[in-house]
Amino acid sequence: MTITLREVRDEDLPLFFAFMSDPESTRTAAFTSADPNDREAFDAHWQHIRTAPSIVLRTVVEDGTVVGNAGVYGPPDDRQVTYWIDRARWGRGLATAALSALLDAVAERPLHARAAADNTGSRRVLEKCGFTVTGTDRGYAHARGEETDELLFTLPG
Repeated sequence: MTITLREVRDEDLPLFFAFMSDPESTRTAAFTSADPNDREAFDAHWQHIRTAPSIVLRTVVEDGTVVGNAGVYGPPDDRQVTYWIDRARWGRGLATAALSALLDAVAERPLHARAAADNTGSRRVLEKCGFTVTGTDRGYAHARGEETDELLFTLPG
């Protein structure tokens, strides 16, 4: 398995939409857009974030195949990491490899992350990449239609 990151291309977006509107994936992630099946809202969001100078976005590629995306966003005092891997490829270390590559490419620290408290996969990814749990929160998770516990993570400077 060889994981690389590259700039996001227009042709990546239909794949991202499919990955990010998968019902099991969105339920696991919990904190998603209000309607993961709204392609118009998805396209508008991605058009905005692809042009925002403070956001770092990358396409995750495994052996030549697009398998997800990863990025860094947020204000200078609360920079957050995010990643999404195609559910068909979960459990193979791709998210850890992608996040690790992103952390190598983005020097700023500290970085933060959030994950649903019951999302053990994301927790393992973040911890393998050096993040530690620094707090908890509770918020409305659109993908679940309910309040959900969340873990807050930090990768120190």
